[in-house]
Amino acid sequence: MNTKAVAAIYKYEMTRFFRTLMQSFISPVISTSLYFVVFGAAIGSRIDSVEGVGYGAFIVPGLIMLSVMTQATSNASFGIYFPKFVGTIYEVLSAPVNFFEITVGYVGAAATKALFIGTVILMTSALFVDIRIEHPLAMILFLLLTCLSFALLGFIIGIWARNFEQLQLIPLLIITPLVFLGGSFYSVTMLPPVWQVITHFNPVLYLISGFRWSFFGVADVPVMMSLGAIALFTGLCVVAIWTIFRTGWRIRQ
Repeated sequence: MNTKAVAAIYKYEMTRFFRTLMQSFISPVISTSLYFVVFGAAIGSRIDSVEGVGYGAFIVPGLIMLSVMTQATSNASFGIYFPKFVGTIYEVLSAPVNFFEITVGYVGAAATKALFIGTVILMTSALFVDIRIEHPLAMILFLLLTCLSFALLGFIIGIWARNFEQLQLIPLLIITPLVFLGGSFYSVTMLPPVWQVITHFNPVLYLISGFRWSFFGVADVPVMMSLGAIALFTGLCVVAIWTIFRTGWRIRQ
């Protein structure tokens, strides 16, 4: 592997991130605080607990997943789309680097940014509620896999997009609604039976459920099924990226 090329891409993307560090830091803190005010105070005052967990603490994993998924997707999509937009992608493609090294550089930077945001939100949440993490290693694993898989998805979106409107289309109209409907702020068992069945077709449910299990030991679906779902999703994204670079779809066109 050409580690220097990977490091150069990674460093460039992280430098762009650190130029707006205050915005990247303050924005999730404010958003998380607002969620706790609206959901934790207004709704939480009417819900004592969900599956034996205080409602304020129960929504923490969902808040982290919501931000991590959207941040990983948008950062990765913009990271690869902008070189396409300005035409510098051809310099990258003509350099002595292969598709794997290009992907590692861009996706690694986007995943790192999302991991940073997730950590900030976790620390912010601790200011509002008492957080316990029963399975810290599983929590780290789910968080890393989520950052990686959605950064890969964002990379695909950035290649697919032909303009800035398309760049925001999937994150806003598909990913965010799936997160809200995937049990971020409630347990699936609280839904009517018909909607419980429908919700199980939402792939995001398995990620949020596994991540919440790592905190409180409660889950809407089996943990191994959650791990299998995120592993399958990551594998499909890798195959899709390999196919894109092999065919040159939306890159050389």
